[in-house]
Amino acid sequence: MTIGFSSRMSVATCGFCLVGVLGLAPAAVAARAAADPGAPGGPAAAPRPSLLYRPGTHVRPRAGAPRLPDVSARSWLVADARTGEVLAAHDAHRKLPPASTLKTLFALTVLPSLPGGIRHRVGPEELEGIGAGSSLVGVAEGRAYRVTDLWRGVFLSSGNDAVRVLAALNGGWRTTARRMQAKARSLGALDTRVVSPDGYDAPGQVSSAYDLTVFGRAGLRSADFARYCATVEADFPGRGGRVYPIRNTNRLLTGADGVERYRGLIGVKNGYTSRAGHTLVAAARKGGRTLVVTVMNPREGDGFAVYEEARSLLDWGFGAAGRVDPVGSLDALRTPPRPGPDPAPAVPAGAAPGSGPGWARPAAVVGAAGLGAGAVALVLRFLDALGLRGGRGGRAVRTPTDPSGS
Repeated sequence: MTIGFSSRMSVATCGFCLVGVLGLAPAAVAARAAADPGAPGGPAAAPRPSLLYRPGTHVRPRAGAPRLPDVSARSWLVADARTGEVLAAHDAHRKLPPASTLKTLFALTVLPSLPGGIRHRVGPEELEGIGAGSSLVGVAEGRAYRVTDLWRGVFLSSGNDAVRVLAALNGGWRTTARRMQAKARSLGALDTRVVSPDGYDAPGQVSSAYDLTVFGRAGLRSADFARYCATVEADFPGRGGRVYPIRNTNRLLTGADGVERYRGLIGVKNGYTSRAGHTLVAAARKGGRTLVVTVMNPREGDGFAVYEEARSLLDWGFGAAGRVDPVGSLDALRTPPRPGPDPAPAVPAGAAPGSGPGWARPAAVVGAAGLGAGAVALVLRFLDALGLRGGRGGRAVRTPTDPSGS
């Protein structure tokens, strides 16, 4: 059969249109998906609003979710350390005295600026102002300590004397309080007001279960913080070059005083003052999942109730994995990065220039045109294979064999 020039152009044109439409179709579908969040392949539905500023207890259970335990604490929170999702909470932003759990913020602020190998001889002025009844590790005037020894005194013995010396090395008591305040703001912990960096009761000093959980989660991302808060026992320098043992006061970690050790616990910090009552930030890991729980001032039971209520919340959190929707996020109030010049569109490693997201539509059009041109070339090669070549006026002209031999 002889195909004239006009017929061949019709076939080629149809091929061009068909391939061009097919090439543009994905871009059109993507554009519709972007405009319609409910379309297949479109962006996920917006997260549900946070419940954390509302008073009371909040949880969003799915089918099969375990029931929340009875907890008497004035404020508490359970969160996933990896995602920052808050699984359940009670009065999460209630402002209460934090006691020594505020030392988590102290460590987040000061640890990065003081290398552990530094040796420092303590002066008398550095131990001034320690509050009456403070917990102490035994730092002595005129004795030299490594910074790492002082940090063990902070985390294990909750030593306010060790905090005083480290704060002096960090620029002083008031400077450290200001830096702690700035660190809290940068982490989105807006309930916290720092007056005494060691957590000792001071007028106006408050934090919240939300903020303390933010601090505990951030601390676990620091290798030094995570190591110190998980240490059960250590030696502390004493007189005459001798050392004496110190033991972590977090009973959920050590199993001391009749409190059963929580399996999988990895820290973080406990506290107590007469105004704050008992407070605790506890983190545990099971089955590849890490939870952080904060409990502030239980109103029932004895001094160890804070550990048992934290235990029950950890058990609930691990049992509720995948069975509850979050009621908020620990990242919700974090300070965003400072704006800068608009960056160039991201291009994957090894990709050609012009392959970033800003080039999607032009690339689709050019790609479609290229596919159309390819279709024309294929049709012409097909006609050449038949030995036909269209001439003017619709006549067919037989072409010579391709010298390449193909």
